[in-house]
Amino acid sequence: MGWTVTDVPDLHGTTAVVTGANSGIGLETTRELARNGATVIMACRDASSAERATRNVRGDVPDADLRVESCDLASLESIREFATRLEGESVDVLINNAGTMAIPRRETEDGFETQFGVNHLGHFALTGLLLERLRTDDESNPARVVTVSSGLHERGTIDFDDLHGEGSYDGWDAYAQSKLANVLFAYELERRFRAGDANAMSVAVHPGYADTKLQFRGIEGRGTWIRTALRRFANAVFAQSAEAGALPTLYAATALDAEGGAYYGPGGLATMRGSPERQASSDRSYDRETARRLWAVSSELTGITYDLPEPAVST
Repeated sequence: MGWTVTDVPDLHGTTAVVTGANSGIGLETTRELARNGATVIMACRDASSAERATRNVRGDVPDADLRVESCDLASLESIREFATRLEGESVDVLINNAGTMAIPRRETEDGFETQFGVNHLGHFALTGLLLERLRTDDESNPARVVTVSSGLHERGTIDFDDLHGEGSYDGWDAYAQSKLANVLFAYELERRFRAGDANAMSVAVHPGYADTKLQFRGIEGRGTWIRTALRRFANAVFAQSAEAGALPTLYAATALDAEGGAYYGPGGLATMRGSPERQASSDRSYDRETARRLWAVSSELTGITYDLPEPAVST
């Protein structure tokens, strides 16, 4: 029997920020964190959807300590406002979960291609702005940043000449690029934590194939009923539940033996389902030069700098 939600430790006294906490994996992550005593700050774009999600969670966990805060990852202004509202608070766990997948080309408020802007740049900015709040006095259990990627990061490349798909655009390629960026960011953040001797760790995860609303966003407004029906069939036959898809995130966020710089995902059939285990990510995700370049570009685009030293170049 592998690791399950029954293995989540007691989390009283822990504060977690979860982006995209109103649905899918974010909602199930929020539910289990709250069930085990954590205070969960639900960072969501849609306040009404988030309020419905709180009622959903409290239906299972009546004493859930939940707080809804508006945070639109497609807006640097909204991210800054969110971080400002958390001034003076300590955050033990930040879960960079929110995302969008395979949508037609659009741009964020700041002119970024939406998938790269929301999935990567928004979380890069948020993590940097919350960096001083990510602290814990427990040396044996450091603060954690968990960044949710996807198995599709394996087909991704970082096109520094056309990051925003202005020259050419394919929704799936853009998604894969953003998910590779998630893993590169998670690993580089861990290296910088280590270089700065920070009592914090950074972990990347993927949920496998989970039945959530995310898969349908790419076909909204441009698909036929047949395409929607086929997606629903595939989810019903092949996908695991959102609850199961949340297990790698919960493991990375709470398990005492989770390791910084690791990549966790389902250990079952084709890594699409099953209990969480440590896995290898794509060869490209371990390219330190690409990670450093992506970090520099991300900092320039967002205007966010981290008070962490750059790791030494390996020889």
